[in-house]
Amino acid sequence: MSITDNKKAFHDYFIEERYEAGLMLEGWEVKSIRAGRSNLKESYVVLKNGAVYLIGCHISPLPTASTHIHPDPTRSRKLLLHAAEIGKLIGKVERAGYTLVPLNLHFSKGRIKLEIGLAKGKKQHDKRESDKERDWKREQSQLMKQSKSRGT
Repeated sequence: MSITDNKKAFHDYFIEERYEAGLMLEGWEVKSIRAGRSNLKESYVVLKNGAVYLIGCHISPLPTASTHIHPDPTRSRKLLLHAAEIGKLIGKVERAGYTLVPLNLHFSKGRIKLEIGLAKGKKQHDKRESDKERDWKREQSQLMKQSKSRGT
């Protein structure tokens, strides 16, 4: 079940591979995510010292958060991946010029997971091309609906 999607990632990047990662979260963050108060729009994924981090993900604290904790909504959160996956990602990002992009936040077996994508950046003409293709598909479906309604 999806919680939050990063629609901008599909507009700006070609997604080539996908990985599912766990997140190291605090209790108030889990409660806020379950309440739907998270945003991936301006977030990105970086590799530091052989670990993977999610930076810029905004999780708004609930007003009922604990009084002794001072929540930071945009703190860096460590992602949990297997060592082999991290090694593969380091190789692709550092040598092949790929980027790591957060795609969506979802539940998997009661746990909160983040789907990250290994992506190549789109140029401006690629973005225009994908926009044209999307518009053409929309137009095709509308024409099909009109022809079906006229035929019956």
